[in-house]
Amino acid sequence: MFELDLRSRKPIYEQLMEKIKEAIITEVLKPDEKLPSVRSLSNDLTINPNTIQKSYRELERQGYVYSSNRKGYFVAPIELMSNEEKIVKELKPQFIQLIQEAIYLGLTKEELLQWFEEAKDGGGE
Repeated sequence: MFELDLRSRKPIYEQLMEKIKEAIITEVLKPDEKLPSVRSLSNDLTINPNTIQKSYRELERQGYVYSSNRKGYFVAPIELMSNEEKIVKELKPQFIQLIQEAIYLGLTKEELLQWFEEAKDGGGE
C-alpha cells in the first residue's frame, strides 16, 4: 500500500506519515476509513511496529486520523481536523526554509512557481 525508501536520510516514520497524508489529501483514503493495523502494516513493510505506531500517533496529533478504542486508527473527517491552522503554522516555517534554500541554490521565482503548479496538479519529482 505504501512504498518507503529505506535508504533515504528521512526517517521511516516521517516517510510513512507523508504517504498517509498524501493518500488522505488525494482521497485515496476516505473519511472514517480504517487504516491498516500496526501489526499488518509492520509485516507488509517489514519495519518495526513501534515506527508505525509513532507515525499513527503523530498523524492523530496533527488531526489527520483518530483512534477508536481497540479498533484501530481511522481517517479523520474534515470536520474533525480542527487543528488545521496549527498544521499550517507548523508547515510555514519549514516551507519558508525550503524556499530560502532553493533561492540560495539559484532557483528563480518562475521555477518555484512551476514547481508549485506541478505540486498542485499532483505531479512532482
